[in-house]
Amino acid sequence: MITSIKTYCDELIKEYDSIPAERKILLEKISAYIQLKKQVHKPIQLVYVCTHNSRRSHFGQIWAQVAANYYHIDNVQTFSGGTEATAFNINAINAIKRIGFNIKPINIEKNSIYHVFFDETLNPIICFSKVYDDAKNPKQDFAAIMTCSDAEENCPFIPGVELRIGTTYDDPKAFDNTPLQDAKYDERCKQIALETLYVFSKIK
Repeated sequence: MITSIKTYCDELIKEYDSIPAERKILLEKISAYIQLKKQVHKPIQLVYVCTHNSRRSHFGQIWAQVAANYYHIDNVQTFSGGTEATAFNINAINAIKRIGFNIKPINIEKNSIYHVFFDETLNPIICFSKVYDDAKNPKQDFAAIMTCSDAEENCPFIPGVELRIGTTYDDPKAFDNTPLQDAKYDERCKQIALETLYVFSKIK
């Protein structure tokens, strides 16, 4: 794992006590799903969903893959999607760059595809904006983790899902083009990283 990302995780796991008890109960439902799939040696497929698949859902996809690696949980595949496709937001990209992720655009389009590297020896995480039922995402035997309330409300049925759970987060988009922009993106990125690491810390 890239040293700065490993260090970031090492520091974050000291903050599990800061997660409210009721929030831990919710997160542990995801842990239980992952544990069950691990016990029966099935692929662990996690799809993070928010409205535009531009910010929070990408944070979820990225950090779940990192957390699986950090806690040595094999056979984990992470994805993201939205109720509509837009683009992986540049402010979200910059937030993970500040942590040390190596991000390479594969094409330059309105909705570019990015390779996100967190380890020099592993394949990158592939990030681009798409709808939750895109051909690149699993069609059955997966968990849908709703990262925003709008997607939770406007995405009432997801075919093939085994677990659907809402772990909603405030949208850093509210601070775009303000003096607080970078701080708020970093804050949301850190919250999602902390909670995702906590989820994987419960796997035995």
